[in-house]
Amino acid sequence: MTACPRRCRVDALLPKADREMVENWIDRHRRNYAQHRLGLWAMVLKTRGEVIGDCGLVWQEVEGHQELEIGYHVRRDQQMQGYATEAASACQDYAFNVLGCDHRVISLIRPENIPSRRVAEKNGLKVVQETLWRDIPHYIYAVQRSESKLLTTSNLRSREV
Repeated sequence: MTACPRRCRVDALLPKADREMVENWIDRHRRNYAQHRLGLWAMVLKTRGEVIGDCGLVWQEVEGHQELEIGYHVRRDQQMQGYATEAASACQDYAFNVLGCDHRVISLIRPENIPSRRVAEKNGLKVVQETLWRDIPHYIYAVQRSESKLLTTSNLRSREV
């Protein structure tokens, strides 16, 4: 995905992926699905049945601790339409109100990735720390369950994404 010439803005921030990197990424996500039954889910436009990105919950090791991360990637031609914000919001709601996450959820975002930072901020996450994650500077955005202002799952309506 990251080697695609029409890659997402967020993917453009990553080094070009070779076959081994892509295989490792797939293996890591398969293990995550098998162990936690969580991962990145396709974002599909219902009107066209078209995949426009992914969003989901992934357990990540950050500074020696397991953290539940909300991750999202949207195809460049579909960015700036609120899809990432809406999908990430639904993932946060799912983490707190379905999975019963009783601590916090995070998003790991590179400082220069302004669009992803805006998505996190719109969903109530705040920068709590800077870190080197996989040898690349990242902000850790986080929201505690007690600080989340999202609707409960029972109040969510069917969405068009």
